[in-house]
Amino acid sequence: MYAILDIETTGGKYNEEGITEIAIYKFDGHQVVDTFISLVNPEREIQPFVVNLTGINSNMLKSAPKFYEIAKRIVEITEDCIIVAHNAQFDYRILRTEFKRLGFGFKRKTLCTVELAQQLIPDQASYSLGKLTRALGIPVSDRHRANGDAMATVKLFKIILSKDLDKQIIKDHVKADIEKRLKDNHRTIIESLPAITGVYYMHDDQGEIIYIGKSKNIKHRINQHFTNTNSKSKKLQLLVRSVTYEATGSELIALLKESAEIKRNKPKFNRALRRSVFTHALYSFTDANGYINLTVDKVSLDKSAITTFSNLQSGKSFITRVLKEYNLCQKLTGLYTTKSNCFNYTIKSCNGACIQKESPEDYNQRVSELILKNSYDDKNMIIIDQGRDMDEKSVVYIQNGMYKGIGFYELNHQINNIKVLESIITPMENNRDTQHIIQSYLRRNKRVKTLSI
Repeated sequence: MYAILDIETTGGKYNEEGITEIAIYKFDGHQVVDTFISLVNPEREIQPFVVNLTGINSNMLKSAPKFYEIAKRIVEITEDCIIVAHNAQFDYRILRTEFKRLGFGFKRKTLCTVELAQQLIPDQASYSLGKLTRALGIPVSDRHRANGDAMATVKLFKIILSKDLDKQIIKDHVKADIEKRLKDNHRTIIESLPAITGVYYMHDDQGEIIYIGKSKNIKHRINQHFTNTNSKSKKLQLLVRSVTYEATGSELIALLKESAEIKRNKPKFNRALRRSVFTHALYSFTDANGYINLTVDKVSLDKSAITTFSNLQSGKSFITRVLKEYNLCQKLTGLYTTKSNCFNYTIKSCNGACIQKESPEDYNQRVSELILKNSYDDKNMIIIDQGRDMDEKSVVYIQNGMYKGIGFYELNHQINNIKVLESIITPMENNRDTQHIIQSYLRRNKRVKTLSI
């Protein structure tokens, strides 16, 4: 659990500042579960430059509660939480100073979004909250007020969590909370999980990730892990002490994150999924008569595939479907071996490319349309799918036929501006597995929107 906060102060000498406004959002890693926002009477003068910056003046604070009146609420909302702030060293110091004045100790673990952004969102011109949120297309209201800046930090932290492919933030969080986690049993773990689409992470008693999976219903899938009786499940049941998850909304995003994070984290129970997830591919060649032939064959590193399949049967099913959709020839797609015409020509469902009755130009045009639709070679495009909530969409970015990464956005200007799009995208490795995942998902989900850019 995280307490994401922002504090406005009076300014002045070091350790003599007073709080004028505080906003705290309790965040469970997925959504805000509690909120505290208040002006604070600092019982001291506000520096003029601070008044100009924040708009908060002494008259506004005369009837505001003093710090000792809100101290209990701050303790309650931040209890068992990691404090997250933009320049956390400053906000945490101010809080501890105020509690020290009351004669109380205040100690929490902290995370700084400046430092995290420098690690996970490199090459930004500036890491100030204002400039960083503009670069990422994060909408901010009430800039330099605690509520506006705290909410902007929530949105920034969500982006940071999604970019943390090594899951170091999650692992550190689980490890810090390990005593509590050790008391959990399987039932309490399952009860705490949602029935949503996403990626889940199974941790051992050291907080290390020992298994990564994806599901359209995380709660149901974890329940299966804990009730199955095969040898792998029994080993997991003995070792798992905690389960965390990342919501994705889109199954495509979940598949891509699962593949990438297994390769990066190498959990010991994911050995099978470290290998490629496909065995066959669709290839094309031009025969002696000038016709483009299609064939499904075992994957070869020496040949350029149009698209890939999990197995031979999946490839044959694809060919059977597109045969009708594009009015193709059974013989030229490898479905009917013959030296003469194919069977479909006999029943007048083929235009006769198999016996040169249809011109190569006409036939090849339809084949080329199929190839273009099922391959994203040299394309600049984005794939838009469901987001994690109603106001959000997910995006997969393809540049020059190369898979660049994934992200989430709320406003159209975030994807219409290439610089902003590239900033919100979590960079991913382009490989044969990702190509297979994307192409097979698009084949199965016709409703998914694609845009050329």
